[in-house]
Amino acid sequence: MTTPKPSATAGIDSAFWNISVESQLQRLQTSAQGLSDQEVGERIKRYGANRLNNKKQTGPVRLFLSQFKSSIMLILLFATGLAFFLHDKVDAMIILAIILISGILGFWQEKGAADAVQKLLALVQIKVTVLRSNTQSEIAVDELVPGDIAVLKGGDIIPADCLLLQADHLFIDEATLTGESYPVEKSPGIIAADARISQRTNALWMGTHVQSGEAKALVVATGQNTEFGKLSGRLKLKAPETDFERGIRRFGYMLMEVTLILVIMIFAVNVYLHKPVMDSFLFALALAVGLTPQLLPAVISVNLAHGAKRMAEEKVIVKQLASIENFGSMNVLCSDKTGTLTEGKVQLKEAMDSNGNPSDKVSRFAYLNAIYETGFNNPIDEAIRNFRAFDIKDCRKLAELPYDFYRKRLSMLISVSGTSVLITKGALTNVLAACTHVENGDGTLTAIDEVRESIQQSYEAFSTQGLRTLGVAYKLMDDKKDLGKDDETELRFLGFITLFDPPKANCAETVEQLRQLGVTLKIITGDNRLVAETVSHQLGLSGSKILTGPEIAQMSGSALMNQVAEVNVFAEVEPNQKERIIIALKKAGFVVGYMGDGINDVSALHAADVGISVDSAADVAKETAQIILLEKNLDVLVKGVKEGRVTFANTLKYVFMATSANFGNMFSMAGASLFLPFLPLLPKQILMTNLLTDFPEMTIATDNVDAEMVSQPRRWDIQFIRKFMLTFGIVSSVFDYLTFGLLLWLQVPVEQFRTGWFLESVISAALIVFVVRSNKSIFKSRPSKYLVMATLAIVALTVALPYMPFASLIGFQPLPLNVQGLLGVIVVLYIVTAEMAKRLFYRFVRF
Repeated sequence: MTTPKPSATAGIDSAFWNISVESQLQRLQTSAQGLSDQEVGERIKRYGANRLNNKKQTGPVRLFLSQFKSSIMLILLFATGLAFFLHDKVDAMIILAIILISGILGFWQEKGAADAVQKLLALVQIKVTVLRSNTQSEIAVDELVPGDIAVLKGGDIIPADCLLLQADHLFIDEATLTGESYPVEKSPGIIAADARISQRTNALWMGTHVQSGEAKALVVATGQNTEFGKLSGRLKLKAPETDFERGIRRFGYMLMEVTLILVIMIFAVNVYLHKPVMDSFLFALALAVGLTPQLLPAVISVNLAHGAKRMAEEKVIVKQLASIENFGSMNVLCSDKTGTLTEGKVQLKEAMDSNGNPSDKVSRFAYLNAIYETGFNNPIDEAIRNFRAFDIKDCRKLAELPYDFYRKRLSMLISVSGTSVLITKGALTNVLAACTHVENGDGTLTAIDEVRESIQQSYEAFSTQGLRTLGVAYKLMDDKKDLGKDDETELRFLGFITLFDPPKANCAETVEQLRQLGVTLKIITGDNRLVAETVSHQLGLSGSKILTGPEIAQMSGSALMNQVAEVNVFAEVEPNQKERIIIALKKAGFVVGYMGDGINDVSALHAADVGISVDSAADVAKETAQIILLEKNLDVLVKGVKEGRVTFANTLKYVFMATSANFGNMFSMAGASLFLPFLPLLPKQILMTNLLTDFPEMTIATDNVDAEMVSQPRRWDIQFIRKFMLTFGIVSSVFDYLTFGLLLWLQVPVEQFRTGWFLESVISAALIVFVVRSNKSIFKSRPSKYLVMATLAIVALTVALPYMPFASLIGFQPLPLNVQGLLGVIVVLYIVTAEMAKRLFYRFVRF
């Protein structure tokens, strides 16, 4: 008899927190040892991937069809189809062929870009530990299915909705789901079916994360069946619009306004002048396509993907392509000092009693506290374990009270030769708060209040040396087998451990490089004011104003906003204050990057314009960040900032080309159509112009960028683009009308008129990129070889087109040599004039 398979919603829609673990295991047909590989394969097919947006990656067919989804393109396709049946079938077929070639170009570029990005994202994929066939293994979060057993520890993201099987002092941050700022303690059990989500203490929710402790949990719901999935589905959640995306949208609106006004006017006037309605309609639509930077989405995708690949070579992985521009325009970088500005290898300097004398007992108790720690890995415990090893044959761990960011202590209950000893270590102030006595070096006890001042003096002395100081305390406990927070009382203060993490050798130079790039470094640290001040001096931030956490707590939002610009070091900062600092900086008008790798950095990473983390970070930090560094090093970040600016600069080059030559050409053509007895170019010739002028821009991502464009942060400036479009559009139009005048004066036939205008239009638009790509002289800023080759290839093809066998189908005729020579002179004069106009433009207009 075969066991019936669970349905795709088995165990999902029910109040699973109100069901016993045994019943839920049975409902999901799994066990505490986990699923087998065969069962996992079947459930992946049944439940789908564990994603909030369970749409499959856009396939090749859909990506190709998306090239034709713009409203202008759809109307053009419809009109061309109509012309096929009512008008000239050959012309209609040629127009369709040109549109198809343009679509293939866009598809080819975007497909390559998408594939490259997927490969990069695979490098920083979030993993989850699961138990399958009673064996622990790491899998991608996407591969999790209902019935899996997840093994969780501090820093892990909760990958799905789960029912707790086991928990060891487990605290979960549920702020993303409930808004509750304090972690919730979780434990197995059965909760009432009508309990509010914040009261379901036996359940874990997708999108939250482990603050401290460990757990095993049964995956009950994945993807859109989770509470977070249902919420995101109802709210239609989408990522906030980046500055780059906002700039693209506003640029699109500007072009749409110009295009609509021009097209409606041209169509109406041509019909009024009794020109064929279908020809006039197709001409107007072709002008609209010519005015629209049709390949802008493809060029942007290629530029960003190319930038992401270059950044990956510099060990910077971009998770969200649009964040590259924000990365480049970032002018404030906030970071904790540990590992970023320092070596990241915390070392224990000394273990001392309360009088500052070396102490084996302090060292041993700190070692016992660290060796049995099972929460998230941290460099301090690693430093203690590496400093000195002790014989622990007669020791046994009984219980653990994990570190959290509110108590700032880690307590361990250990059986030492049969005696239960509670050993606590943590932030000195927090450890002292739990002590009533101090144990002196000779074993005698002194009331804590009698020596508190001398302990504080020692603490300040260590801090002025740049040493981080922790306290160690203990008490004996009779036959105690478990721990609670109430046990952290009436402790004996045993002594100090001091730690140091020296600044990186070249860190001061790197900070100076950032400053030269227009990026101000601000340190946000939990260390005390004295340590922060010492380290800031070592990093070349001497004289920096320091603001502490307690001072921030007393400030209003507006007062903090007025202070943050002048402060470069924030010390004694609580995790929730990091977000306040970031928000205040943004309100003050800065583009803010935040670099963090810990659980307590999540809110700040989310609030920043650019969230930056490292590959070794806690899962929740990696998930929140938009950019991941494969090395925790500011040098890597500097290279990434430069690459981000290169990518943005190359994207702008296409925009400048599209809004100068294209706008000028189409505007000229529209004006000429009003006084010429024939259309200056046929619709198919306009589309051919658009296709050929766009083709070289496919290589713009490889272009060289002037040092000036990388030296300072830059942002979208629609007013600047509008001025640029008007200035260079007018210059282009002047030479277009000069071309019209020449061809009319020479009294060439209509076909040769169109051929001549086509040659001048395409060649001038292709060559103008060498002028507008830089504000330097055309001879002082060298384009990339790929851009030069592609441009010259298009020029050669354009000159050859009238001589090709199919030229007559497109409406071209070979031109006399004297006409070609005169057109060549006009093109040269146009490039020279544009170069002069550029110098004047940048003299009066700043970007």
